[in-house]
Amino acid sequence: MALQPESSTEFMSSVLQAINSMMLDMLAAIARKDYEDRRSRQMQGIARAKAEGKYSGRRKDTEKRKIIASLLKSGHSYSEIQATAKCSRQLIASLSNELKNK
Repeated sequence: MALQPESSTEFMSSVLQAINSMMLDMLAAIARKDYEDRRSRQMQGIARAKAEGKYSGRRKDTEKRKIIASLLKSGHSYSEIQATAKCSRQLIASLSNELKNK
């Protein structure tokens, strides 16, 4: 506990436990508000940069995609591709769908 009781009375112990719990709840709420504010400001900045034509998002790694596509065509499993190309299963699945739709 953050606050330690000086006397071991049951009443003081329960009061201190309630105070500590309230402090944790307040700190969690403040941290969440801070996180949401930062995300909001980030999204505003991205929207502004997009409007000015300065932001286009993260570029696709074409080399990695070529490697994954060739491994898919040669019949390797998702697990083998994931280990070889050091990528996510989601990327492999999306490339697999792209190849099927071509």
